[in-house]
Amino acid sequence: MADVATILEQIMARKKEEVVESRRRLSEARLLEACVGMAPARGFAKALSKQVQERNMAVIAEVKQGSPSRGRIVPEGVEFDPATIAEGYAGHGATCISCLTDRDFFFGDGAYVAKIREKITLPVLRKDFLYDPYQVVESRFLGADAILLIMAVLERSRAKELEAAAFELGLDVLVEVHNETELEAAHDLRTPLMGINNRDLKSFVTDLNVTLRLSRYVEANRMVVAESGIRHADDLRQLMDHGVFSVLIGESFMKEADPGVALGRMLAGV
Repeated sequence: MADVATILEQIMARKKEEVVESRRRLSEARLLEACVGMAPARGFAKALSKQVQERNMAVIAEVKQGSPSRGRIVPEGVEFDPATIAEGYAGHGATCISCLTDRDFFFGDGAYVAKIREKITLPVLRKDFLYDPYQVVESRFLGADAILLIMAVLERSRAKELEAAAFELGLDVLVEVHNETELEAAHDLRTPLMGINNRDLKSFVTDLNVTLRLSRYVEANRMVVAESGIRHADDLRQLMDHGVFSVLIGESFMKEADPGVALGRMLAGV
């Protein structure tokens, strides 16, 4: 397996190429014009907060085909239809949807966001490697209600700039951290959504103890979202016992023939 630093460098290098290509096709000014008159973003943070306040597990169910570490996740012979998958999630208890839009490394596409939004009323997170304000405007144009900011690939000042751009467009922000250093930097942002990724960026091993450890240092006015490595109802119960009532789950569902049914089965075990 390639070193994670190399993978991240390759991903970010490709993102820079993508932004250059996208700007040539459609300037940021024209992209902003295209966003005028769009329906307001659906409240991603609000939807999560409502569930958490009621002490119910809020699941951000993810639509994705694969990843650099796992390759294709979707079982052989199973059609990948983002909108249908999202409908299944919505019908089995998801609070929000996450959609991978990176093409070259995660087999995604920005067009998936609009297709999902047409089919369901749940808020949708655009999950990608954002580093430029252009991508934030693009996310709004695609129909996203929230964006992901990954502190592992962002300087603190750039993360704050992207967050400000998102808020100006009415988008919510989920900031993702992997360790104490990134968590400290993330606290400079205003978003209440603090994602803790349980995946070690060097070994790719997942460990729920990452969330359990880091969540103790998250400011009281933030909401912890546990990410990666959540496979069973037992994992949800363990997180809830430690005061974590929001999770983002993708691979565990997507490797099943019917991701929505897999979500319903997991929630039924809580």
